[in-house]
Amino acid sequence: MTRILIAGFQHETNTFGATKASFNEFLEADGWPGLLQGADVITGTQGINLPIAGFVEAARSEPDIELVPVVWASAEPSAHVTDDAFENISTMILDGIKQAGALDAIYLDLHGAMVTESHEDGEGELLSRIRKLTSAALPIVVSLDLHANITERMVSHASAFCIFRTYPHIDMAATGARCFPILQRLLSGEILYPAMRQASFLVPLSAQYTGASPCKELYQLLPQDSAAGQAHCDIAMGFPPADIFDAGPAVVAYAASQAEADEHAQHIIDAMEAKETAFDSALLSADSAVAKAMSHTGNKPVVIADVQDNPGAGATSDTTGLLKALVDGKATDAVLALLHDPQTVAAAQELGEGGIFDAVLGGKSGLPDMGSYHAKCRVLALSDGEFAFSGAMYAGATAQIGPTALLEIVDSESSVS
Repeated sequence: MTRILIAGFQHETNTFGATKASFNEFLEADGWPGLLQGADVITGTQGINLPIAGFVEAARSEPDIELVPVVWASAEPSAHVTDDAFENISTMILDGIKQAGALDAIYLDLHGAMVTESHEDGEGELLSRIRKLTSAALPIVVSLDLHANITERMVSHASAFCIFRTYPHIDMAATGARCFPILQRLLSGEILYPAMRQASFLVPLSAQYTGASPCKELYQLLPQDSAAGQAHCDIAMGFPPADIFDAGPAVVAYAASQAEADEHAQHIIDAMEAKETAFDSALLSADSAVAKAMSHTGNKPVVIADVQDNPGAGATSDTTGLLKALVDGKATDAVLALLHDPQTVAAAQELGEGGIFDAVLGGKSGLPDMGSYHAKCRVLALSDGEFAFSGAMYAGATAQIGPTALLEIVDSESSVS
């Protein structure tokens, strides 16, 4: 029987963020489950597009595999993970390893862009502690987010990384599943020599879409077959909002010799360096984006991404510049989502559906030059904020975002203050 310990600890850290990730943030469910322990790690993630779910499904397809689940925890992107949270969850993982008995391998579901109050390289620190508890020969395979900031320390303490290959991340479970055959190769005695190369520039998140150039061509360079004897390579595009020394794109390669691994990693990073100027995507101002959308003559809606206020990257999601641009541009048939404003939601709940009030929308996070938007609004609908996701990225998951309100601006005498 092959015994594989599994655990997960995920956080994408925006070091410019306003709020840190405390231990409580990891306990609470959001788009993903709250902290899970023991057997709940498997049952609580089953059917969700998460790496650990994909790994479990792949492992269970083989006979004589015993999975030893310890803990899985994730918190929404934010500023630094507090030391209390990092130590609590790291200790759960380390204690789980100590108490597990004889192990043949470890699988970890990590992010790769965690920054804590005390550790710039959260994953590197965790992997270092795990490796100190285990033998140098114990296979440790790790799945990482496409936005990982990979460090030499991470590479030195993990046997191999598998990294998401899509942004938006529709292949999270598939990435976890890809980890299993890599682990099998290591368990069979195959030696994989690692190589890592870092790019000399940062790539903005808005230029990391993998379905179009320049990322599309880079991902086409990756070997698709991870069978025995084949090189395994992956790309991380990096997470610039984690303002650390190692932030940025990187390539990892694993092969039967150091020379082969180095060759694969260098080939891909050279191709990336050659495309540096192609990542310099021109972004529109809010006013220009609205004007362009309003001129659209197709029969499908236009989606405007407010990339400077992306809560999925740790932003506050309460700036009002795009809202003002939509109103000023007379975009009457438009929806803005989501604006984080618990105070306004509470006021809407007190009035009830159909109520009209003078709303002070957004701008409450304390960011400089980010004012609130004043408008008379009608309450169209109220919700508890719990709903099932229907898209591929969050497939199988349930959102729990708290009380929400759908408001309609009913006047044109609005202002920002």
